[in-house]
Amino acid sequence: MVQFEELRLSLLDYEEKLNQLREALGLDDMNKEIETLEAQTAEEGFWNDLANSQKVQQRISQLKNKVGAYNSLENEYNDTLVLIELSNEEEDLDMLDECKAGVDGFVEKLEAMTLSTLLSGEYDGKNAILTFHAGAGGTEAQDWNQMLVRMYQHWGEKHGFKISMIDFLDGDEAGLKSAVLVVEGENAYGYLKGEMGVHRLVRVSPFDASGRRHTSFASLEVMPEIDDTVEVEINPDDLKIDYYRASGAGGQKVNKTSSAVRITHIPTGIVCACQVERSQHQNRDVAMKMLKSKLIEIKEREHLDKIDDIKGEQREIAWGSQIRSYVFMPYTLAKDHRTGFEAGNINAVMDGDIDGFINAYLKMESLKDSSNK
Repeated sequence: MVQFEELRLSLLDYEEKLNQLREALGLDDMNKEIETLEAQTAEEGFWNDLANSQKVQQRISQLKNKVGAYNSLENEYNDTLVLIELSNEEEDLDMLDECKAGVDGFVEKLEAMTLSTLLSGEYDGKNAILTFHAGAGGTEAQDWNQMLVRMYQHWGEKHGFKISMIDFLDGDEAGLKSAVLVVEGENAYGYLKGEMGVHRLVRVSPFDASGRRHTSFASLEVMPEIDDTVEVEINPDDLKIDYYRASGAGGQKVNKTSSAVRITHIPTGIVCACQVERSQHQNRDVAMKMLKSKLIEIKEREHLDKIDDIKGEQREIAWGSQIRSYVFMPYTLAKDHRTGFEAGNINAVMDGDIDGFINAYLKMESLKDSSNK
């Protein structure tokens, strides 16, 4: 039947892209590395070095997840092709919608996995630290800041990332003056690094009795979370550490003891804080990890040779022009000013449907890299 034949041909068009993805992922090399690493785990004395054994096991798990994801995608391609061919032979038009859904689902997953191959930066595979700050404008800007935090929380949850808010400062009447989220999961930083910048909101303010239209701004800073495998030398004399009581919910113990920690890196003026962990020691560890991450991110961004070269003026993130606008009135539209990508369903965007923006940015950066080679 014509409908099934057209669908079959459209699916076959993606066979070459599927093979190209296999090569881009280096699947054969991955399988060889898995064999090599698993052989190491069987060697005598391997488990005596706990730190190394954990790294090897983690690497094996990462590789197997990637190989498994590709194999699953390849199986989905083959299963969908067989379903189309069988439905065509039986001339069963009732199966047409299911076959179309199978093709659409495969194409969506293929594009997503292809985009993941673009995440080849040194820190792309790491967790991400998101820092939000409300712009000028009081309650309106603080409410917008909280809306942004919620948007990224929903995006992360939809993609299976673990989301933790480790620091926050409530707004005067509503919203948040600032907040820090940690997004944990493979390639979290790689996907979110392009979200750094100023986000602009246009809407009729619910806080304005006259019903006037307001423009609000909030900034987002995105950093990779640097773990203990990356060495960062920080002089203890350069740190000012303050302890204070947590400002929000978290149980009686959190609120009644000075467990919250604020660390200031004196040479740069960088401030990192954590207040959600139960103990002072835990909060200090998290704040130090954030400081290391911020220093490394600035070092990379400014192409500096060492941490000592970072100056306070260089590390400040200027407001500058917005990267994206979210318009609720007089029409509904979210538009990225760098890529030109638009989405008309503003409610879906605010509920975390921002993959289109992320993917468009990654594609744009990939084209830039290709033209510079």
